Amino acid sequence: MDIDTDMLVELAIATGLVVLTVTIHGVGLSLLRRLSDFMGGRRPLSRTLHALVTIWLIVLGLFALHGVEIWIYAGIYEAAGAVHSLREAVYFSLITYGAIGYSDHAIAPAWQIIAGIEGINGVILIGWTTAFFVTIMGEVQVKAPRRTARE
Repeated sequence: MDIDTDMLVELAIATGLVVLTVTIHGVGLSLLRRLSDFMGGRRPLSRTLHALVTIWLIVLGLFALHGVEIWIYAGIYEAAGAVHSLREAVYFSLITYGAIGYSDHAIAPAWQIIAGIEGINGVILIGWTTAFFVTIMGEVQVKAPRRTARE
């Protein structure tokens, strides 16, 4: 078995990117949790409007969080010359992170393993986000009063 040092470097870079993005994601979700708790402690004029504002803030925060993580990968691809332009780097990172897929020809062969790991990383972070969002929705959802059988 011949160990390819270029592949080991690629795996080390990918591992660093995973550690970085998971850390960013954890901190970001913690901050969004605090925002949700803060909003939950407020006395709103309208429960519906309050829930809507809270949900919008959380959703925008989640988009921003994923955007930062996508741009980190894109910045690495562009800086390394693995793609032709920053626009292509962002597009490639976006669809790879979201596990949509593109083409192996869009990125230099030396970066294909990192791109594959980005896809796995993105799926895990999107799953984590989904679990977080479902929890938040359960907490801020405005529940209509239940009707009784006599009504």
